[in-house]
Amino acid sequence: MPLASSRIALACGLALLCAAPSLLQAQTSSPPPLPDMGSSAQALITPAQERLFGEQTRRQLRRGGLLIEDPLLDEWLNDMAYALVAASDRPDNGFTFFIVRSQEINAFATLGGYIGLNAGLAMAAEYEDEVAAVLAHEISHTTQRHIVRQVERSQQDAIPIMLGMLAAVIAGAGAGSADAVQAAVASGQGLMLQRQINHTRASEHEADRLGIQMLARAGYNPEAMADFFGRAFRTSNPFGFPDFLRTHPVTTTRIAEARDRARQIAQRQKTTTGGTACVNELDGSTLECSYSEAAFQAEASDGPLHPLIPDDMQPRLRDALLARSLHPERFGWVRERLFVLSSATPNEAISHYQQIAEGIYDDLYPAQRYGYALALTRANRAADALPLLRELAQENPDDLWNALALAEAELRAGLIAQALARYEGLSAAQPRNRAITLSHVQALVHLQDPDAARRALTVIRPLLDEGGNDAGIQQLFARAAELAGDDIRASEAHAEVALLSGRAFDALDQYRRLLDRDDLDYITRARVDARIAQITPFILELQRQGLEPGGRNTPRG
Repeated sequence: MPLASSRIALACGLALLCAAPSLLQAQTSSPPPLPDMGSSAQALITPAQERLFGEQTRRQLRRGGLLIEDPLLDEWLNDMAYALVAASDRPDNGFTFFIVRSQEINAFATLGGYIGLNAGLAMAAEYEDEVAAVLAHEISHTTQRHIVRQVERSQQDAIPIMLGMLAAVIAGAGAGSADAVQAAVASGQGLMLQRQINHTRASEHEADRLGIQMLARAGYNPEAMADFFGRAFRTSNPFGFPDFLRTHPVTTTRIAEARDRARQIAQRQKTTTGGTACVNELDGSTLECSYSEAAFQAEASDGPLHPLIPDDMQPRLRDALLARSLHPERFGWVRERLFVLSSATPNEAISHYQQIAEGIYDDLYPAQRYGYALALTRANRAADALPLLRELAQENPDDLWNALALAEAELRAGLIAQALARYEGLSAAQPRNRAITLSHVQALVHLQDPDAARRALTVIRPLLDEGGNDAGIQQLFARAAELAGDDIRASEAHAEVALLSGRAFDALDQYRRLLDRDDLDYITRARVDARIAQITPFILELQRQGLEPGGRNTPRG
């Protein structure tokens, strides 16, 4: 059997890291001490290799169309996640957060600080703090290096299993088959479950303990973890939490311990901040106040927002608390946007909202009207979406999410001048906002006009200079450059998209073909040569690890 085929045939391991880090733990009667950061595990897998594996996993998920890469949702996720990271015991760890296009209820941490959140988990949460609780749990798995610690305990087979499973994920994603990726995940779980089942409890409890502390420090309700886990444990129907329970084993004892720990923290908080009543983010009913509001109210005093958070991380936490206080209803809009973007088709989402509006449930909440309008717009029924969005704009005139949805609907409904004026106004008000910039560029590219494309290049250039390692930005830049007649820069951007989508050899081929052109100036040729020199070692390392089967033009090295 060829080497690449044999590695793919392993079909086990890294998906366990992607879908079930909780199975890769060591059992003790009490929470283990902090890991020895200089352990021999780093001789088996270095931090650089961890990042390589984690990034390649994300790129292959992108290649298979399994990621939701939306600037509004990315901002929401990163604001929440990095507020938690700032409140962790290792805020200097590198992390990358992303959303998986799946309505299954799950989240996972893989190597290198890469943490994925399924759309379905946020949709199943009753309030935002529950999503933060799951993220805090996964962040704790990473900061405590549970995955790498397990590598050390399973030296004989851990690395081959991880590489084999990543190869299987790559094969499935490369074929564009979500089913193949899911099969790879299932096979990895089946192989490793029996080996690791006795190693689950201690690290899960450690992640719970540290995660609850992290929630409280970051301004979230520390009881949110127990709330979410408790509901997961009580739900056993096929439409509930089976995947989450399989990858994150939950017991009544674990739930009780989490709630008791959270209540002790909450009681200490109330003595310093006082208790207040808060509003349910979805339907307006009264809830017990999450700590975010109480902490924000207590900020009137001088000094750090939380004494255990490093000074350089205080502004991030402050911004996150401010955003939640200004838009307490935002999580409802997040859930509906996730539902629309993760649905198989826009018409499927439309049917869902129509059933609600026809009386199966109560009338649509504002967040649901927003989701309904998004689905209508994406189903080429923008004219039907406009009345809903205009009504929401009257109720929330300063809401960015609705303003962008309204501009998109106006553009697709043929109100081009009105839509472009709205985009220009938003860009002038917030010139560095990523969501506004990308939406504005998409609108300009949508016009298929060279002058509009040149304007798009001007608008997107600052983002490209700051975030060239972003597939969405590179894709838009490529399309705008093509329309503007700059096929050389378009080819460079398309090569970057290939690289960021797990097609490293395609990227190398595209750059090499550029060098064959006789119309390159000196600066462009030097830039392409430099990029080839950067990509080649990366491909060689992927080949060495069995993560890239080889290509037409295998790099020399």
